[in-house]
Amino acid sequence: MWNDLALTVTVFLPLLGAGIIALVPKSKEDAAKPIALWVSALGLILSVAILAGYDWGARGMQFEVNVPWIEAIGARYHIGIDGISLPLFVLSYLLTFLCSIYSLHHIEEPGKPRGFLALMLLLQTGMAGTFIAMDLMLFFIFWELVLVPMYFMIGIWGGPRREYAAVKFFLYTLFGSVFMLVAFLALYFKAGAGSFDMQVLYQAASDGAFAGTFGRLAFLGIFLGFAIKVPMFPFHTWLPDAHTEAPTVGSVLLAGILLKMGTYGFVRIALPMLPEAAVDFAPMIAILAVIGIIYGALCCLAQTDLKRLIAFSSVGHMGFVMLGIAAMTPTGINAAIFGMIAHGVITGMLFFVVGSVKERYHTRSISDIGGGLLHSMPRMGAILTFVAIASLGLPGLAGFWGEVFALLAAFSPAEALVAAGHLTLFRVLMVLGAVGTVLTAGYFLWMLQRVNMGSLPERWKGHALTDITPIEWMAWTPLLVLIVALGILPSLVFGVTNPDVVNILSAVGQ
Repeated sequence: MWNDLALTVTVFLPLLGAGIIALVPKSKEDAAKPIALWVSALGLILSVAILAGYDWGARGMQFEVNVPWIEAIGARYHIGIDGISLPLFVLSYLLTFLCSIYSLHHIEEPGKPRGFLALMLLLQTGMAGTFIAMDLMLFFIFWELVLVPMYFMIGIWGGPRREYAAVKFFLYTLFGSVFMLVAFLALYFKAGAGSFDMQVLYQAASDGAFAGTFGRLAFLGIFLGFAIKVPMFPFHTWLPDAHTEAPTVGSVLLAGILLKMGTYGFVRIALPMLPEAAVDFAPMIAILAVIGIIYGALCCLAQTDLKRLIAFSSVGHMGFVMLGIAAMTPTGINAAIFGMIAHGVITGMLFFVVGSVKERYHTRSISDIGGGLLHSMPRMGAILTFVAIASLGLPGLAGFWGEVFALLAAFSPAEALVAAGHLTLFRVLMVLGAVGTVLTAGYFLWMLQRVNMGSLPERWKGHALTDITPIEWMAWTPLLVLIVALGILPSLVFGVTNPDVVNILSAVGQ
């Protein structure tokens, strides 16, 4: 009974919580905070229960439910979880719970915790649902659901240019979604099975239903939808604006989970359903990924705003994820999924710290802060140093494994890519990607020098700069522990993902 209800209850619990918060009287706004905290805590407990009940040795979907939904178009309520989606699913609940803790004392102007927390829980349902949907129509609905809460979180609780950033985020993502939906409909009609079910479409793909020009056009449509969400170069321009203007919790969830929806879509849908087209487009994806790595690092070197620097770093980190996916080998896909988890943990933590620094200094400008953070707030400065070093890929911390295995995968790409004559290209891209890691170390170390080092400027000596509060410790400690744990024991992720990565790549002949 639990197996049949586990995913449904866990996914829609935050939606129920959002509805309860919406009923809280306006005169009792602060009552929304404990409600959001308990709902997100219960959601995390349920996701951990699913994790505990997962059969680690098995391949394929578990906790699966597959019942008719919209029979007129063949859409089904088909959900399930495997080693590819499980880590991302649990991470989404962990980050939402930590954001609920952080929001007890940190909700940006104009306040209004009732609306903010209801949107956060609605966002949680959309994020988690995307990772368990096994029907393209259901996947698309969850995919689009995240647009509305994030739009309002940026547009109402964001920075000075929040309206521009919110509209840009919405239009970019919606633009890509239109092409993705057209591609989904094309797959539905071409398969001739009268179903949006992913497993039915996998079988149609293995029978050659999506080969040739049709498959390439369908892949291009799906590519646009997912590449904008990742975001890949040159579709990335919405990301720095959205991150810079979003409230701290919005930035954490945007970086930690929303960006992974695009990379997850490539692994779950694009590669196994359109394997021939994936081989054709893989060199282009790899080239764009490495351009993103180099470009993101160079942009970070030019930034004067702490939050915008972290935002551009995401372009580079997601470039490593896409390079692993483009290699189309078990090593590459495993590296990509590990990179998604590591980026969610590390960059989510960076946005938490930058948000708290901005709260103290009332600025994110590196020159205005002027250095001396280790003197004024030694614990805050130490945490910023630790997480920045993790983000630049120091061995022994979580950021290392995804990047190094993505580069290894580029050195030995899929046999189909080698047969097509792309081996030299991928090895050149591997070298350029390695240069990107050096640039990443450069901009993070330079940022730490300008923010942490030196003495406290005179203009800040009369200000009360409070170090890390108990609420912040509660919200941050799980992420700090994970950064170390994943760095020392990468098998915590690789052991879960590898069986299903091998399984899904069998559709591509790898």
